[in-house]
Amino acid sequence: MIDETFYQTDFEPQLIQEINETGYLKTVKKNDYVIASGLDKSDIPFVLNGVLKVYRKEESGSEVLLYYLEKGETCAMSITCCMERKPSEVKVVAETDVEIWMIPSSNLDRWVSKYPSFRRYVFQAYQTRFDELMQTIDSLVFTNMEERLYKYLLDTKQATESFEINKTHQEIANELSTSRVVVSRLLKKLEREEKIIQRRNCIEIL
Repeated sequence: MIDETFYQTDFEPQLIQEINETGYLKTVKKNDYVIASGLDKSDIPFVLNGVLKVYRKEESGSEVLLYYLEKGETCAMSITCCMERKPSEVKVVAETDVEIWMIPSSNLDRWVSKYPSFRRYVFQAYQTRFDELMQTIDSLVFTNMEERLYKYLLDTKQATESFEINKTHQEIANELSTSRVVVSRLLKKLEREEKIIQRRNCIEIL
């Protein structure tokens, strides 16, 4: 359940009551799906604890990491798909073990109209995600792969609040839409520069 302090918003007491009465708690293990792309309908996740990551899958089969969702956040792209009654264009996966409060999408239109605080919350989610997507585009267009990789490591550290990243080189390559060979070569370079230390399936940021 959430309370009036959880999201540090000005949610009205009646809205908090409705969120708690209509939602339900869901626990998800690391690397499990919360929302899969192509679903016609899904509930909306509010993150209570842990970190989620949001991907977009291209027709070629490659996947691009869009952004992370942390405590107190929700997925703006999932909200858009639900409100427009179209299949999800993203998939949401647990980066860590997570607890989420799932909200039935049927409530969204009414809450946006009825509660100014919820409308502001949704618009803020859109703005935050838009800013992050713009950074992603800038990274893809203007930044070389070494800088993208190091930024990815720092972003993951910040999202998970851990200096250790427990991922294989292949998993990182998939999230950056590049090859494992490129990732391995660049990680070795970062290690020589004493920015990271590598262990088996683990990267420690210095």
